[in-house]
Amino acid sequence: MAKMSFDDFYRAQYGERWDSLKEAMLSDEEDKCSPEGLISPYYMDRTSIETATLLPVKEGSLLLDMCAAPGGKTIVLLSRMKGNGSLVSNDRSMDRRERMRRAVEMTVPEEWRENHKITGHDASRWGLYEKEVYDSILLDAPCSSERHVLQSPEHMAQWSPSRPKRLQALQYSMLTSALLALKKGGFLLYSTCSVNHGEDEEIIKRFMRKHPGEAEEIEIELEYGEKLEYGTIVLPDKSKGRGPMYASLLRKI
Repeated sequence: MAKMSFDDFYRAQYGERWDSLKEAMLSDEEDKCSPEGLISPYYMDRTSIETATLLPVKEGSLLLDMCAAPGGKTIVLLSRMKGNGSLVSNDRSMDRRERMRRAVEMTVPEEWRENHKITGHDASRWGLYEKEVYDSILLDAPCSSERHVLQSPEHMAQWSPSRPKRLQALQYSMLTSALLALKKGGFLLYSTCSVNHGEDEEIIKRFMRKHPGEAEEIEIELEYGEKLEYGTIVLPDKSKGRGPMYASLLRKI
């Protein structure tokens, strides 16, 4: 039996819309800008910046960016905090951590970096060691990143339906770990750059079903956002090239 193709996998989710969505992801048309207040600009998808601003940040808060590299959303958080609080930016890859470290040093004013720490822990097990520590957590989870796959013949050749399944297991374990590490009343922002429903709203739906009464979803607004049962998604075929970006904001009860 032949394996399901990339197009068949996503057409099963998007139907006739898949063709226009795929075309938009293959396009070079992207809406990029840089966070404000930096010593050197850091250009990224405008919706990525908008998404990172959804995480509640209060003066003196302790924040965790759980899968932070290459560092774009960490830079947004530091630009919002302006040194009034602490941020831990985590990534397991040494190379990616070093890339993030350089990006932060080149763009973020030194006084905003004083309470910033970079770590290399396993995000899926974090909650076993630090429980109810953080005021807000950003989990920009590893995902299928279909826009990148479509533009890379090498990654397209390596794709199979088993890859999204492996990622879904990892994403769910990271989500449950993040909620363990979050203080009661704290906020968790879950995001991906995937268009796969199984990596987006289905992850949140699964948690809500398995852990009733442990978290509530907070309504969010993203420009060009399309509301789902859980969370909001921005898709490049209807957003002038922005995205893909999925986001859901939870508050721990």
